[in-house]
Order: sequence, then C-alpha cells, then structure tokens
Amino acid sequence: MTTPLIALTWTDHVTGRRGHLVIDRLIRGVSSGGLRMRPGCTQEEVAGLARGMTMKEALHYDPRARYIPLGGAKGGIDCDPRDPEAYGVLVRYLRAMRPYVESFWTTGEDLGLSQDLVDRAAAEAGLISTVQAVYPLLDDEAAARRRLSDAFAVEVDGIGLDELVGGCGVAEAVLTALDRAGTVYEGTRVAVQGFGTMGGATARFLSRAGLKIVAVADIKGTVANPEGLDVEALLAARDAHGAVDRSALRPSDRELPGEDWLAAEAEVLVPAAVSYAIDMVNQARITARWIVEAANMPVLAEAERLLAGRGVTVLPDVVVNSATNAWWWWTLFGDLGADGDAAFAHTRRAMRGLVERMLTRAESGGTTPRAAAHALAAETLPVITERFGTYR
Repeated sequence: MTTPLIALTWTDHVTGRRGHLVIDRLIRGVSSGGLRMRPGCTQEEVAGLARGMTMKEALHYDPRARYIPLGGAKGGIDCDPRDPEAYGVLVRYLRAMRPYVESFWTTGEDLGLSQDLVDRAAAEAGLISTVQAVYPLLDDEAAARRRLSDAFAVEVDGIGLDELVGGCGVAEAVLTALDRAGTVYEGTRVAVQGFGTMGGATARFLSRAGLKIVAVADIKGTVANPEGLDVEALLAARDAHGAVDRSALRPSDRELPGEDWLAAEAEVLVPAAVSYAIDMVNQARITARWIVEAANMPVLAEAERLLAGRGVTVLPDVVVNSATNAWWWWTLFGDLGADGDAAFAHTRRAMRGLVERMLTRAESGGTTPRAAAHALAAETLPVITERFGTYR
C-alpha cells in the first residue's frame, strides 16, 4: 500500500467537527476526487477512497482521447449532512481547503452532498469552481467551461444528465456481466441499497433494460416486491436525500427492516449507499450471484473472500462507479458535448470495454475482478506518469 502524497485533517473552529483531505497522486500537478459528508468519516476511509480514485482515473486512460487522466484524491467531512450546522461546516471546510482546490485538487459531489450544494458552498468560500485546478491544462478554458455548464443543464426525463451518467455506467457493468454469463435481462432480479443519485439512476436504467427491481433500501428501511417495484413512482417520491415517501407504495409493496435488502431473492445486489455495508457477519445472508459496487468500498475485504468462496462475484467500485468522474472529464476536455444520448452511448461503450477487460483478465488469471482491475491500473499508471509527469 503506497503512502499518499498529502494527508491532512482539519478541525472546524465553530463546531469542532473534523474534515479530511488526501491527495494520493498528482498527474500534471492535478488530482481528482469527490467530497463526501457523513457521520464517522475518517482519514483512513478518505485515504482508501483517494487510492481508488487514482485507479479509476488510470483505468479510463485512452491515448486517443482528449481526456488525460488526473491523479487521485478525496475529501471527507465527519458530519451528518442533515444536521442544521452541516452547510456552515461545508463552507468553512472549503474555505480552509481553498489553496488546494485552487491549485491541485478538483472535486465535486459524493456521498451526502449534491453538486448544487457543493457549488453554492464553494462560491461562498471564494472559489471560482471546484474544478478550477484543471483549467490551466485545457486548450480553451472558456469553451470547456461553457461545455460543462451546458452539459449540467441537460435534463433527461426530468432528471439532470449529471445525476444519470453514473447510474448508466453501473447498469452497463451489470449488463456486461449478465451477457458474459448468458443470462437474459428480462426478469433478472435486482436489489438496490441506496436510492439517491447513483442508486436511483442505476435502478432506472436496469428497469428499462428489462430487469426487475425487487427491493430498494433507504434510510427508512427496505421496500420490496417480488413481482417488481414501480421504479418510476419511487423515483418521483424521493426527497433530496433519496428517502422514498411511503405513501407512494402500492398495496402489494412490503416494508421491511433496513438490512433485508441483503437477503432479497435476487440475482444482483447493488450497494449504492455507504461504505463498509457488507461485512463478515451479514454477508452470510446474501444469496445473489453478483454484487455490483455502485458505492465506494461497500464490501469489506474479509467479506469478499468469504463471498468468493461460495461463488458470489463482486464487481469492484474502482470500475463500476467510475463513469461519473470520467463523464466530467470527457465533457470538460472535449471528448463529449452537452448531449444526453451521446453521453449515454459513450459511457456504455467505455464501461462495457472496461468491464470486459477486467473480467477477461480475472478469468484468464484465476483471480477476482477486483484483483484484475488493480492489476490493469498498476500496468497503466507508469505509462501515464512517464508520458505526462507528476508535476506540471
């Protein structure tokens, strides 16, 4: 395990809450990684996420593309985003991190935060943009900023394109695994933990592909229906934190305890909420064939070993949930314009190719998909570093 380039902890002088920033690696002097807010967030957690971002960036390297991968980084604040003091903590954190954001850390929404909220807090903290560190690397900064702004203004079926591309990528990872196994989409059952930006979009894309969403877990518990939930109705009944208004449920829908999504009779589980959701104890409840990590680090390493031992395949976060980050840079660097159909098509091609490479490597080497993904990243990182350098 490599030592990160920078790891620091900040203490809020008003509330005493702590925030963390870890820069795992720089490429051309810049790193990329979102900012999360959740109670109990630690520097160790943020460091693991930053290492994951380094791999996500490397795995999307295409020498033919305008997008040149950045280094990996992550920010995290130990605070409940629903706390009345949370916004003030976020503003003060960004004000304290302003020199890093201005110079070499590009960031955006992650667990517990929306992009709109991050942008508003960043402006209050005196920042031009949360991705301004990358501007010197662009051929035409003004055109690139307009392109990204226009892309964020695109809505598809009433939902922002920026909220959908990540779920499109997760769904394509699921579909690629099903295709390789010869499993038909129609009727394949899926349980999703978390119904916010990533979980909700994933459920929508999988449902529209013919899969059956049989369980959805949010902060209130699990909603289930073995015949399939009405995904569109549940999406329309969400609050800002992804919690579903139970008055929107149909008579045949059941309300179950929160962890019951794990034991759902489903072929695919999609943890799309918190880290460390599946541990050595609760993994025993899982009967699914695939676990597809839409969240960051949801399956503990010890649990993954036990799952692999009984034939459950885990598709790792460094691949599965990498599309959101990649879409930002495809758009900003000019590989994509502000067009929903083009964004989804590009995302599907990129994710299918990456998942195919990972699973082929895993099968040929007799390893897990996670080990295969890490090996692919380890091979690519030296190539990127040699070509573009660590610093400007």
